[in-house]
Amino acid sequence: MSSKKKNKKRQDTELRSQPSSAGRDVAEIKIPEGISFSFRYYQQDKNKFSISDRDAKYLASLLRRLRDLSQLKAEEVINNQSKSLRCHIINWQDTTEPNGFGIPNEDQLVNIPYQFQISANEYGRVHGFFSENVFYIVWLDPDHNLYS
Repeated sequence: MSSKKKNKKRQDTELRSQPSSAGRDVAEIKIPEGISFSFRYYQQDKNKFSISDRDAKYLASLLRRLRDLSQLKAEEVINNQSKSLRCHIINWQDTTEPNGFGIPNEDQLVNIPYQFQISANEYGRVHGFFSENVFYIVWLDPDHNLYS
């Protein structure tokens, strides 16, 4: 019985020793252009910008908006004149947060802060900044508290 076990080799061991691309043609895939979204600097602990009491409809609308905007380039979002998007620069002096986002190294990270609507005034706004074609979401503002 023990001699049978010694000669029997596990099948998955053979698979692991093969190169991952063995026998496969690797296709070149062009990644579509468009913005991406990052939550790297998202501040969930600020009560003023909390979404903890929001329902699934809010989250679904937010995700749809982010998906739709990801089809556009940063300059297309920034220059879009649509009343349903209303993307524009945040002027901190006109807000309830005159010191900005308050993230570490903000003066080096944030060139220009922006905001855009989730939907036509129904679900509030998203605040953040662009770095190339990535929009870093810092605050979700369902109650328009940045200007209250």
